[in-house]
Amino acid sequence: MTAPRILLVENIHEVAKQKLSEEGFHVDMLSHAPTEDELIQLVANYDVLGIRSKTEITKKVLDNSKHLLTIGCFCIGTNQVDLSVAREKGIPVFNAPHSNTRSVAELVIAEMIALSRQLGDRNTKAHVGEWVKSAVGSKEVRGKTLGIVGYGHIGSQVSVLAESMGLKVVFFDVIKKLPLGNAVAMHSLEELLKVSDFVTLHVPETPETKDMIGAKELAAMKKDAHLINASRGTVVVIPALVEALKSKHIGGCAIDVFPEEPASNKEKFVSPLQGVANVILTPHIGGSTEEAQYAIGIEVAESFRRYLKIGSTSGAVNFPNVDLPVKQGTSRLLNVHRNEPGVLGEINGLISKAGANIEGQYLSTDERIGYLVMDVHSSHAKALAGEIEKLSRSIRTRVVY
Repeated sequence: MTAPRILLVENIHEVAKQKLSEEGFHVDMLSHAPTEDELIQLVANYDVLGIRSKTEITKKVLDNSKHLLTIGCFCIGTNQVDLSVAREKGIPVFNAPHSNTRSVAELVIAEMIALSRQLGDRNTKAHVGEWVKSAVGSKEVRGKTLGIVGYGHIGSQVSVLAESMGLKVVFFDVIKKLPLGNAVAMHSLEELLKVSDFVTLHVPETPETKDMIGAKELAAMKKDAHLINASRGTVVVIPALVEALKSKHIGGCAIDVFPEEPASNKEKFVSPLQGVANVILTPHIGGSTEEAQYAIGIEVAESFRRYLKIGSTSGAVNFPNVDLPVKQGTSRLLNVHRNEPGVLGEINGLISKAGANIEGQYLSTDERIGYLVMDVHSSHAKALAGEIEKLSRSIRTRVVY
């Protein structure tokens, strides 16, 4: 069988190419985020696609790329991929939910201290010859209250670091979470905003979180409090934030993600927040450390390897999760089909007709699709897979070994 061809875009860490090449895959890399039309043309020549946060995998892209075996998001978020359409076409999507947790958490702590000491403005003025030696508006973070919105992998890590520095930690999450250390859960977002000296956002991009922090929420924050957003650019209403800063209700902010971001380092970045006092703007670098990008490259490359070589979907965000050991002396067939009654019976009928002996079979389903892994003794596995593929409710069938 021809080794799958893999395309990695957006400056994915070289270690991913190294690991995948060692497995015998052909890997090409691009440094930029392709446009929709460019992506359609590119993907026609590849079986697997790896992206970061800026490449949009739309329905149009997927409709023109039905041959893709899998997609990997070399980051935490997967909102840039139309997950439901990918699932319907039998394409599992993998991500790296844990690898950059520490990097984002450390940036949040650094920005909290920088805002409290007005380091951004004082650094800029020192570079142009202004000497602003004053304690006015400069405060310690010790003894202050940090409010964490979203207490997942990153939010909880921020909680631990902040508490070790002497801050009181409160948090709000729509899902009940176990507090770490002395952190206290708040009953509502408004309750958190009212008591926090610093508010840091760690939520996914969903319809519920879009514009979650607007004029009303900013007005509910303590006067001179600081806002940090290293989650998603759509969570904060930027014009409302600018107004809250200019009116001196908010003491400052650090923003790492924006509603619209340049597709590459060559494009110009423009934001209404530019030039506003005590505002730290960073170019979506929360997880951009060498350690995090290396770990992400390893994590998603391993997901690719396991899916392409043994059919494991463990960790896929839009697919039934199946993780089985290799069965020696057999052929492994993978089948994705519409989750409707009778499909398994049809497939087993074809296997019986072919005289193949089933050594192992595992089916996992969700509300839309079924994912079937079969280990069979058959010298005609490829032909059998072709017959299964012809079934009216089959989406995709392949032999991995």
